[in-house]
Amino acid sequence: MFVVMWVQWYFGFRLYYLGVHPLQADGFIGIITSVFVHGDWGHLMGNSLPFFLFTTALFYYYPQVSKRVFFGMWITSGLYLWLFARGESWHIGASGLVYALALFHLVSAALQREIRLVSFSMLIIFLYGSMIWGFFPEFFPEERISWQAHLTGAIVGAVFAFFFNHYAPKGKQYFEDEDDDEIDPDNPPYWMKE
Repeated sequence: MFVVMWVQWYFGFRLYYLGVHPLQADGFIGIITSVFVHGDWGHLMGNSLPFFLFTTALFYYYPQVSKRVFFGMWITSGLYLWLFARGESWHIGASGLVYALALFHLVSAALQREIRLVSFSMLIIFLYGSMIWGFFPEFFPEERISWQAHLTGAIVGAVFAFFFNHYAPKGKQYFEDEDDDEIDPDNPPYWMKE
């Protein structure tokens, strides 16, 4: 992404034609290439940090299926964007994949209730809770936001979370039923010791 942005900036190229052009043959390649193309440095910086964070977490928490999930969400979200987005615009950037990754982690945490996933999903909400506004471009009329990329990415991420739910990390679950009534007589809590 940074190399493509540098090439655009240094040589003055505009590579928007590598984006998704919905239902047009010339925009089909964008299903793969649009993730690399950004409109400006601000657009790139806004996508690159969450992209790195969510991708790293995916490969950490789901090592067995991380490649299948990552590339599957990349291609599927791009394909849905090509099929369902408005036809007059070119859609560029990694935000669709970022939304897919974010929703994948959030839905996985909700399904598994595993403490590490719940903690990471809380971090996502804390740092990137404002991503919700990416579905409402009318709040940012001066920006050309592809809410369709955000929406298709979010849907794909949620679906993949359900499909790959059984690969989620197992461990102590949040809200796990525990019997709090039993006290170990050999090791009572400090307030019960004499």
